[in-house]
Amino acid sequence: MYFFYAKQNIRLFNASLRRRITARHLPDNVFCIHTTFYNFKNEHAIVTKTDYQQFQGNNAMGHTKDINEPATAGSDNSNKNLLEASILPVWLNQRTIGFFGFIWLWIGMAVIIATFQLGAGGVAGLPLIQVVAIIFFANLVLGIVMSLTADIGTEHGLSFAVYLRAPFGLKGTHLPAVSRGVVAAIWFGVQTYLGALALNGIVEYLWGFDNWVLWYVLFAVVQIVNTALGIRAVELLASIAAPCIVAISVWMYFTLNVLAETNGVNIWTFVGDQQVVPLALFFANMAFWSALAVDIPNLTRFLRTPGGQRSFFARNRNVFVAQFLALPATQAWVALIGGVSFIAAGDWNPVTVIQGQGGGFTMVALLAMVILAQWSTNNAANLIPAALTFVNAGAPRISYPVALVIAGIIGTASMPWLILNNLFTFLSYYGAVLSAVGGIMVADYYILRHRRLNVPALYDPAGQFRFFNGFNPAGIIAWLAGGAMALIFLEYAYAVGFITALVVYVILMKTWILRHYPQEELDSNFDDCFLATSVGLNWVYTEQKRFERLTADDIPASALKREDR
Repeated sequence: MYFFYAKQNIRLFNASLRRRITARHLPDNVFCIHTTFYNFKNEHAIVTKTDYQQFQGNNAMGHTKDINEPATAGSDNSNKNLLEASILPVWLNQRTIGFFGFIWLWIGMAVIIATFQLGAGGVAGLPLIQVVAIIFFANLVLGIVMSLTADIGTEHGLSFAVYLRAPFGLKGTHLPAVSRGVVAAIWFGVQTYLGALALNGIVEYLWGFDNWVLWYVLFAVVQIVNTALGIRAVELLASIAAPCIVAISVWMYFTLNVLAETNGVNIWTFVGDQQVVPLALFFANMAFWSALAVDIPNLTRFLRTPGGQRSFFARNRNVFVAQFLALPATQAWVALIGGVSFIAAGDWNPVTVIQGQGGGFTMVALLAMVILAQWSTNNAANLIPAALTFVNAGAPRISYPVALVIAGIIGTASMPWLILNNLFTFLSYYGAVLSAVGGIMVADYYILRHRRLNVPALYDPAGQFRFFNGFNPAGIIAWLAGGAMALIFLEYAYAVGFITALVVYVILMKTWILRHYPQEELDSNFDDCFLATSVGLNWVYTEQKRFERLTADDIPASALKREDR
């Protein structure tokens, strides 16, 4: 796609509208138009050379090229394979998750069975207070990575898989994105299985009926329907589940502490006899959340964000409390409970320990917490990421609801009842591979593009992100190099994979790829016409089948948008 930028004052008069257009000259093949309407707010819009020529003749301007057209010879693709309502940029007026809503989401996601095991593994060789501190600070460091990648969602409203079209190519994106989607689907299966066991325990206690398979199917269906209803339904569930989970977890802690005292053990002075390396525990915790560190744009694109905020901190203020307080504190707290459970009874699973100490209301309350924890985690951390990557791979044939069903089928087919016993091995390997993707995203978005992004080209089969037959060799090679190094140094996988991939990607892009595949954002000297939220605008796909950057007030009712209830 060719653009050029004009810089001269042109006054045009229309029968019903007077507007002034300011433009400035850049290279011949690049342009961006800044339009000031006398009766509208300021806006920027990217237009093509063809459109600008048409504008000179008939006053039509401010649009990108119709990407449904075969713009270049030899293009064997159609943008129809790149477009689906659920993976279009989310507008500022569609972002419904507020300050507390985002916190509830993270609290709900952090309370999972595997976190108990993480804490128990730590106290097997380290004092409890040291384990809690390591896990807390590991999450603080990871919060930096999450906050960096989160801006992709808050600035441009993009999902993880669509953004990866920039560093990996229009086809290359499917390699890391679908692999992440499959892993998320498997996680959905694991957590649904745990929830089904809890449901079965409650029903068996109350009515004597024992059939966990039935409850697995019903629980899976309920979660898929809940997520299909949209982000508001997901946030509502989290706002109900998170406070209940916190309250029950506090009760669990005191119950376990009393058990430990009864057995004559002080939880704060206990030290196990196994060899645990503090630094290894630190990086193991970072690998634990490596998946959400890369696909957090799937959530932050729905996070309420003030338009026109140039400051990174002001724009992402709703992200920071969740990433630097809610996640570290909740993760450390849940790991502490797992550690206390191990100290008190030699079992990392506090649900099993407390359940063995009594029945009745105690058991029902515990199992209810397990159900809510799995449900709230599955919605935001597993089903949404899995579905969006499958939509990205199969658009427009695969819609969002269909993708959710596919995620459920894959999660079940993985036989989660067998994976559970090897959960940490599973986490270690896939966390190592995804750490490299995080390094590539940070390198591409900040070091190369300075947060500017040619969003229309992400949906253009003949645009700049086509690279070599749809693949960006720099992204693929950097991912393989970073992933391989992470697997070799598995104890420190996150740091090794992240840094290796970041460095390799930057070197390959600057010394090789950019010389053959120019990127408009870079060639324009990082012009603001490639920003959105920072300048108070939205990327909008209109009925003319092209992208425009518009204020929320100027978005036409006919524009293609996602439907969330």
